[in-house]
Amino acid sequence: MRSIWKGSIAFGLVNVPVKVYTATEDHDIKFHQVHAADGGRIRYERLCTVDGQPVQYSDIDRAYESPDGDRVILTDEDFAKLPAAEKHEIPVLQFVPSEQIDPILFDKSYYLEPDSNTPKAYVLLAKTLERVDRVALVHFTLRQKTRLGALRVRDGVLVLQTLLWPDEVRAVAFDKLEDVTEPKSQELQMAETLVDTLSDDFDPGLYVDEYQIELKKLLDEAIASGSSKVTRAPEAAAPAMDAEVVDLVAALQRSLEASGRKTGTAPAKATKAAKATAEKKPAKKAAKKAPAKQTRKGA
Repeated sequence: MRSIWKGSIAFGLVNVPVKVYTATEDHDIKFHQVHAADGGRIRYERLCTVDGQPVQYSDIDRAYESPDGDRVILTDEDFAKLPAAEKHEIPVLQFVPSEQIDPILFDKSYYLEPDSNTPKAYVLLAKTLERVDRVALVHFTLRQKTRLGALRVRDGVLVLQTLLWPDEVRAVAFDKLEDVTEPKSQELQMAETLVDTLSDDFDPGLYVDEYQIELKKLLDEAIASGSSKVTRAPEAAAPAMDAEVVDLVAALQRSLEASGRKTGTAPAKATKAAKATAEKKPAKKAAKKAPAKQTRKGA
């Protein structure tokens, strides 16, 4: 996993440095769109409706349109002026009973890793949350958005769950539920009996995503059979020699040419010539010294 955020939890006067990791992942098989006629990949461009030209992401600002159709364009500088929680701090606002938080408010989950060589404060906060059986309501900024969150413990690790703001949960009232006759006592008893027969402790390992399993099986079988629906990946080309290696080989080749060793047989010839020269030189020296020795003896 890769950390997406670093900061610290402000637990009163206690500071708890942490790293934030996404706690969940989507196991769904990913597809991309293709042209049905030839299988070509469908790509999307950010085009300007005024000049029809592609626009780089760095040149994009954000616009708001009011219900009356008025448009306001804001830049990054405008957003920087808005009030937000401290960008690298997660202050604890209060501790609340977990059952008081409606599950509909829970959004995304994140693991918090201690970002300190001595994570004593991290363990202290985690153990305290377990003992009091409450969650810490926190306030923080993630990806330029101020968020509310619930801090709890899972298997000894702090988990931060973002919460929706109350006005993000839609109020609902269905007309068909109005003036409905209350269930009879006998109906309720039978329903409760059925509930009892299906009651057990929750074990998430008992449930699997059969759709994804069958989809993966379908794809594997199609690839193995080589059906017309499969386009084989092109064979991998031989790895190209690294540019630095090519330069090094060229430099070594030039060095050999400069020393006179241009081919594989040249070094052997050069060695033989050198040996022959070395053998002749001592013989010449001996011939020159011989007369001098004879002169000395005659004297």
